[in-house]
Amino acid sequence: MMRWLVVVLVALLVLLQIRLWFGEGSISNKIALDKQWHQQSEINESLMLRNRLIAQEVESLKTNLDSLEEKARKDLGMIKEGEVFYLVTDKKKQSKADKKEP
Repeated sequence: MMRWLVVVLVALLVLLQIRLWFGEGSISNKIALDKQWHQQSEINESLMLRNRLIAQEVESLKTNLDSLEEKARKDLGMIKEGEVFYLVTDKKKQSKADKKEP
């Protein structure tokens, strides 16, 4: 009787150890989840920084006319009335680009 109890307890201990090390919710699973969590935290942090920069830019565009003018000039190529636009090209870069095209 005592021998069967010991065998059952040892078998139960082995099954619990197997689940602890290899099953769902195991130590290796926890380590993988921790690694995944850290990676996602870094991604979230970079996205929050990007969002803060965009929010600052939006606020600047709402309140500061100079920044709005600068954005229009840079992104849309706009010029003020009475200004003259000059496009300066680099012949070396232009000739390299022409050679690459078929």
